[in-house]
Amino acid sequence: MNSIRVAVVGLGKMGLVHATILNSMPNVEIVGICEKSHLLLKIVKSLFKKAKTVDDLSKLADLNLDSVYVTTPIPTHYPIIKEIFSQHIVNNVFVEKTLSSDFEKSTELFKLVENVNGVNMVGYMKRFAVTFAKAKQILAEKTLGGVVSFDAYAYSSDFSDVSASSSRSGSRGGALSDLGSHIIDLAQWFFGDLQVASASMKSLTGGLWEDEADFVTLASGLKGNFHVSWCKDEYRMPSFGFKIMGDKGLMEVDDYCVKLNLKNLEHKVWFKHDLNDHVAFLLGESEYYREDETFIHSTIAREKPEPSFKTASGVENVIDHVNKEALT
Repeated sequence: MNSIRVAVVGLGKMGLVHATILNSMPNVEIVGICEKSHLLLKIVKSLFKKAKTVDDLSKLADLNLDSVYVTTPIPTHYPIIKEIFSQHIVNNVFVEKTLSSDFEKSTELFKLVENVNGVNMVGYMKRFAVTFAKAKQILAEKTLGGVVSFDAYAYSSDFSDVSASSSRSGSRGGALSDLGSHIIDLAQWFFGDLQVASASMKSLTGGLWEDEADFVTLASGLKGNFHVSWCKDEYRMPSFGFKIMGDKGLMEVDDYCVKLNLKNLEHKVWFKHDLNDHVAFLLGESEYYREDETFIHSTIAREKPEPSFKTASGVENVIDHVNKEALT
């Protein structure tokens, strides 16, 4: 397989981002777009002239596809992915985070793909940010020694106005799934499976969804403190970060840099531009391109990329336990 035929399901923000990036790759052909909105379908016809535009998933079955990108709202991921496999539309599926809306559904999906000879991946793009990849390398090299504890945060100002419409925040599934899922995935990538010890959540917009969440996890005895909010005035753009304490020093990492302060007085700082943060086509953040490049390469080479459906289901497991602990 030297090039692949791709369809994109859902043309919201992330669907447009992925479709545009994929359209820039020489070994990818966008041949199908599925979208319920007829207005959006009219718009994308001028952007992706070679793609067949449809309003029903079943109409993709005759396009001889190699892979499908699912970029619809989280509650729709489960039924769409099940339909893709039940109708034998394709075996290779990329889905935006989170895999589904709860751990039970995600477990069913990753068990389903175990019986399919294909490539599956979930869009936790922060794994492909150069700063977090550098932090992962430092941890693997034991530069910090034994890790003692960590603090993780995910902040934005998306709903900093507490009178904001609850329906707008609810449509994104709440702050924990929308923002917090990224740092949960990174923490499990860094430290392994997490066990939720305690949790609390708040709704500041008057809706049914949480706008802030604080919880504590344990990973092989390692304590982690998580802070999630999309009501932070000073965070115009979503921001993610960690402070990781080891017995040899402290590492701080966010979207822009890595700071290493060791007890032997060695101090180092790496900014994004120090870490070869370059891609062939930049749209949004560079990690989107690396993420798509990884999935496409894995599909062509028939390799297993990460985060897979099975790996990503661990995020919903943590979120489910946070919700349960917050209610007790």
